[in-house]
Amino acid sequence: MSSISLIQPERDLFSYTPYWAECYGTAPFLPMSREEMDTLGWDSCDVILVTGDAYVDHPSFGMAIVGRMLEAQGFRVGIIAQPDWTSKADFMRLGKPNLFYGVTAGNMDSMINRYTADRKLRHDDAYTPNNESGKRPDRATLVYTQRCKEAFSDVPVILGGIEASLRRIAHYDYWSDTVRRSVLVDSKADMLMYGNGERPLVEVAHRLASGEPIASIIDVRNTAVMRKEALPGWSGVDSTRLDKPGRIEPIPNPYGDDLACAPDADKKKDDSVQTITVRAPKPKPWEKTYVLLPSYEKVKNDKVLYAHTSRILHHETNPGCARALMQKHGDRYIWINPPAIPLSTEEMDSVFALPYQRVPHPAYGSTRIPAYEMIRFSINIMRGCYGGCSFCSITEHEGRIIQSRSEDSIIREIEEIRDKVPGFTGVISDLGGPTANMYMLRCQSPRAEQTCRRASCVYPEICQHMDTNHEPTINLYRRARDLDGVKKILIASGVRYDLAVEDPRYIKELATHHVGGYLKIAPEHTEEGPLSKMMKPGMGSYHRFKELFDTYSKQAGKEQYLIPYFISAHPGTRDEDMVNLALWLKKKPFPFGSGTKLLSVAVGEFHHDVSHG
Repeated sequence: MSSISLIQPERDLFSYTPYWAECYGTAPFLPMSREEMDTLGWDSCDVILVTGDAYVDHPSFGMAIVGRMLEAQGFRVGIIAQPDWTSKADFMRLGKPNLFYGVTAGNMDSMINRYTADRKLRHDDAYTPNNESGKRPDRATLVYTQRCKEAFSDVPVILGGIEASLRRIAHYDYWSDTVRRSVLVDSKADMLMYGNGERPLVEVAHRLASGEPIASIIDVRNTAVMRKEALPGWSGVDSTRLDKPGRIEPIPNPYGDDLACAPDADKKKDDSVQTITVRAPKPKPWEKTYVLLPSYEKVKNDKVLYAHTSRILHHETNPGCARALMQKHGDRYIWINPPAIPLSTEEMDSVFALPYQRVPHPAYGSTRIPAYEMIRFSINIMRGCYGGCSFCSITEHEGRIIQSRSEDSIIREIEEIRDKVPGFTGVISDLGGPTANMYMLRCQSPRAEQTCRRASCVYPEICQHMDTNHEPTINLYRRARDLDGVKKILIASGVRYDLAVEDPRYIKELATHHVGGYLKIAPEHTEEGPLSKMMKPGMGSYHRFKELFDTYSKQAGKEQYLIPYFISAHPGTRDEDMVNLALWLKKKPFPFGSGTKLLSVAVGEFHHDVSHG
């Protein structure tokens, strides 16, 4: 078999020749029934998407983006939303898909959606009509895949969404308190796509449509497949050569070694010692190298190796230099290709310009879907986050590189909401993303951005290459609020205050025009110990931000407050840390201060710190 390389020119999302079914045109809504398919003149679907969420045709819902993207490529796409998983019947309601099933648990992990942190069943589900719980199974990705295979065993199943993405290798499962296998192994699906799926999904769909079997599609970035061996022509490196498993010991103090500090005359010389110069081997190209991780069987029984594997995964998230990952499960391997190249601004604009109706499917009638109610007047302006907080998974899902839409694209979406969305009163509830103020803020050094393996661009300090000029964001805010028919632009996404204090103009703009009385920020803790484990900045940045925010709010004649978010019992938190946080909260005049309480119990000292290398 010939050598396979991922070194290939990046292809624009919309440069593919459309599939022949393009002649059917654009569907008002992607069909959820055979009756709708008949109305559209379809005899079958090319792709059927199965999701644990209600179908809302809005770019904040993953299935809407994926479905409309495939439709724009000429494919006929149907959606099976929140099917009855107790039999295969619901999975056959649209017939047999010509190319593949796409399966996702939904916008949230199904276990988090169904259970509280105390493992108690939730009584509601924001992604379901009427907020009704119980409309999706535990581990929905596994269950849906099983039913798809029962319905049509010869149809490929491709996994996607946050649940599959974050379970792509052997992983700790809180609900069972065990290390579980990759979801690709347990589900027996044909392929897993992690992160944002537009680029790999379009490529795979066109290759399947051309007649290529799914078993041969093994070289697409952002995908994981099962293998019996590495890809032909690739060289492997054992992960323990890149990262020594175990604790990261302090740097030795050279002055603590008496011999090292002794005068040269006092040191015993060994004339037999010869100096040999060893030249380091020339590194192999990233694109042709894979990292062999400890097997599932090893990480399941060894916490040190589990932490080591997690560190390697974190280090291999930069699409410019990431290597493929390979982990043995039984007698086969999970092969994880490197991340896809981020979307360009032009591609982002095209994705958000697809013909979304911006409302739930008519089949839901007048029932309320709380998740939709929350976002129907909000706009996503960017993707990705380079904060690298240790409790957050955005980097492992969307990546560190910020992908921003153009100002014109965002303005057009505001105008569309103003002109078409029922119930709009003139208030845009959010212009944001994973972080409110990372719009257009990227590494200023293309070479550094392509080769960097830092877990965070802002911790322990802001990287010298990172752009902190908030002028593009300020200009966007000003242009948006000057639109006719727009009364207010609010910022509901969290503000990264250590970035904001680098450009006080942004804080002034925010406090003067874009806060509805309360602004969410997330210091997470007050004590250096827990903050260092979280990879969050110290309280100095918070105090500086609060000082500027209060000053600019007063200048604007507004009474406004910060709403800080805190995490209790994070690994590495001691009893005294929680006591100090409680005392700090008690001294602060937050809104509704008499009701401000620390609703948690501190845990004992976290001794096993191997996961924070």
